[in-house]
Amino acid sequence: MVASMCLVVLCIVLSLFAHGKAWSDYKQALTKSILYFEAQRSGKLPGNQRVTWRGDSAIRDGSDAGVDLVGGYYDSGDNVKFGFPLAFTITTLSWGVVEFRSKLAAAGELDNALESVRWGTDYLRKAHTAPNELYAQVGEGNSDHACWQRSEDMTTPRTSYKVDASHPGSDIAAETAAAFAAASIALTPSDPSYASDLLNRAQQLFDFARNHPGLYQNSIPVAGQFYPSSGSDDELLWAAAWLHRATNGNTYLDFLGNANNIGGVRSMFSWDDKFVGAQVLISKCDFSLCSAHSGEDGAHGRNLEPIQERGRQFICSVLQKGSNNVKLSPGGMLWWQPWNNFQYTAAETLALSAHSDHLSAAKASLLCPAGVVSPADILAFVGEQVDYLLGSNPKKISYIVGFGSAWPNKVHQRGDSILSMKKDPSPVDCKGGFDRWFHSPNPNPSVIEGAVVGGPDADDWYNDDRENYQQAEPSTVTTAAFVGVLARLI
Repeated sequence: MVASMCLVVLCIVLSLFAHGKAWSDYKQALTKSILYFEAQRSGKLPGNQRVTWRGDSAIRDGSDAGVDLVGGYYDSGDNVKFGFPLAFTITTLSWGVVEFRSKLAAAGELDNALESVRWGTDYLRKAHTAPNELYAQVGEGNSDHACWQRSEDMTTPRTSYKVDASHPGSDIAAETAAAFAAASIALTPSDPSYASDLLNRAQQLFDFARNHPGLYQNSIPVAGQFYPSSGSDDELLWAAAWLHRATNGNTYLDFLGNANNIGGVRSMFSWDDKFVGAQVLISKCDFSLCSAHSGEDGAHGRNLEPIQERGRQFICSVLQKGSNNVKLSPGGMLWWQPWNNFQYTAAETLALSAHSDHLSAAKASLLCPAGVVSPADILAFVGEQVDYLLGSNPKKISYIVGFGSAWPNKVHQRGDSILSMKKDPSPVDCKGGFDRWFHSPNPNPSVIEGAVVGGPDADDWYNDDRENYQQAEPSTVTTAAFVGVLARLI
């Protein structure tokens, strides 16, 4: 009898491993993902800094404009603080905390996740210098990319760029409003006063975005060379959805219900296209889960169904159950484009994870053209994509640096590709960094744990070469979304 029971338990364990990674794998990947944000910190590092190969950097940011813009996160493998993707990073990182707070707490990572959010909002608060004024970038991409230096000893210009009433940027203003609103929800339990300030700033920036339309790259041309915005209707919808969730009032539901552009059925969810995120958030209203109001005076009295339906159609296409499915690689990886493809996997799986829980809470399923999909089916698909990332792929490597037994060790990132100043404080000059470090055939001297590289090509091939920036460069927007996804899978 005992032997039979042991055999049953063994079969269950083997079955769990056959259908995905172990709980401990997801937990380890989550821990490393949050740690990555400490490696991307700009400014004066705190006493509890765990990534010890980093040092203080860019401690005079904003001095050219007479403001304090010290802090925040470097964008990807460079030393520029691009405000547009940075704000999206904070929004999606906060979304993971809001949706999966209990999971993060159970994994012992809630405090670290909240600290990562707050490091970002502390900087964004500094950047929001007046109700209608927002600093959108520090540093300039072309001069930065012409050098290969650690952030601790960079010599490139740290020019500050802003949008205001005379030089609008409704897209970045609305995205920062979304970041503040989402973060306010995440931080309310631990610091209600701070969260209240974030919410007030979110409302100010949303009004700024509505009242002063215009794309931010028209006001800051250098930003458009690297992160051009295709429009601001998606950011406004996204910000309104978060503000509604933060305030639980009718004002922002009215905006959502009267929106002229709801995006249609999208092909992706990204730092430049937030329609899917807004559609998924608004879909909670379909289950009376997003508002205390209902009936003719609440969510269901507004014409939100078209927005919700577009989101459902997109999710079906990601799940391979739609009428225009997202491409899969031969190894089963969702595929959008060659440059940092994993950023889309991260954002989309976060949206799917959230919607799975929305459906589950309402005891509902998703009706797709190819059949009915249960919340468990959605989460299983998410698990398959994450398992690919963690090593269940044709290359048999983890695409999260520091996880597993094999991962990319020539990451396109300045800080970890150059010997830490803690080991050699000698400054690295602008061009010398290329010869000695960038073109080196050796692995990076430091390990940037938790960084998610851009990922393989459409045929599952990955070239571990730091000069191959399309595949080898990590980004905060990618890891931010995966934090919530990994938390949900635990």
